[in-house]
Amino acid sequence: MRVLVTGAAGFIGAALSERLLARGDAVVGVDNLDDYYEVALKEARLARLREHAAFAFERVDIADRAAMQALFERERFDAVVNLAAQAGVRYSVAHPEKYIDANVVGFGNVLEGCRYGGVKHLVYASTSSVYGLNSKLPFSEDDNVDHPASLYAATKKANELMAHTYAHLFDLPCTGLRFFTVYGPWGRPDMSPFLFVRAMLAGEPIKVFNHGNMQRDFTYIDDIVEGVVRVLDRPPARGGSADTPATSSAPWRVYNIGNNEPVPLMRYIEVFERCLGLKAKLDLQPLQPGDVVATAADIERLDAAVGFRPATPIEEGVRRFVEWYRAYYRC
Repeated sequence: MRVLVTGAAGFIGAALSERLLARGDAVVGVDNLDDYYEVALKEARLARLREHAAFAFERVDIADRAAMQALFERERFDAVVNLAAQAGVRYSVAHPEKYIDANVVGFGNVLEGCRYGGVKHLVYASTSSVYGLNSKLPFSEDDNVDHPASLYAATKKANELMAHTYAHLFDLPCTGLRFFTVYGPWGRPDMSPFLFVRAMLAGEPIKVFNHGNMQRDFTYIDDIVEGVVRVLDRPPARGGSADTPATSSAPWRVYNIGNNEPVPLMRYIEVFERCLGLKAKLDLQPLQPGDVVATAADIERLDAAVGFRPATPIEEGVRRFVEWYRAYYRC
């Protein structure tokens, strides 16, 4: 296939692009190289992708309507994976405009490009954050998601609704993936693995929110990529099938991708301590605006649709991350 991957310099986008290239697909990567976190890390990810002859990169902001229209007029794609977004729950409290631009306007431009470009399947990143203030665990795709706790979550719920409209009106097969706390090598520096390791190696305290009374369904990057690839190869049909019952008559689906094994925050910290051979200093903090106390994924629908269940243990995933971090930063 010829696949457009937006956010190709990002954590998940780079890992997915590498996997698609390894199996023989041609990948056009798009990214605006935003400085939300260190651009050098994004450039390093891109350098690895540029080693592949079947990879092409264009520095484009998906919120730039004219640039996106020109891209879709110039290129033809069998499939599109939209991973470009302004990420981060806490950052959305102070910078709402970035989320509207990237996650709403930008996603609208992607949908329009797919509509007129004859794209056979659009797969896009949603998030576990859409479950917001829901208290029933594990989170199921059948749960109501009308009570987001952050603007980031609200924009991702908007993506799901926008995709449904295009699937219904224009027969554009769309699949949304609700990612649950993705981590691993080449990850995002604003996420806890980076923050914890950096602070612990420097002998500084780590911030522990809600006084440690939290749990997350941490999902290793390789499991996320496997799930995305399997979903990408199976565009939804109008009306569904016995294996993938439709929640709508449109060719539109939404799946959770999580490890299905929520980890208490304090146990998570203990795993880092064992991997680093260091004792963490804890700076206990209250729950932050926009945060939720717990996440856990019901992945039965994903398993039924593509026969895959993420299963990398947190001990293995953290060990691989720490090894990568120490090698990359030479520390």
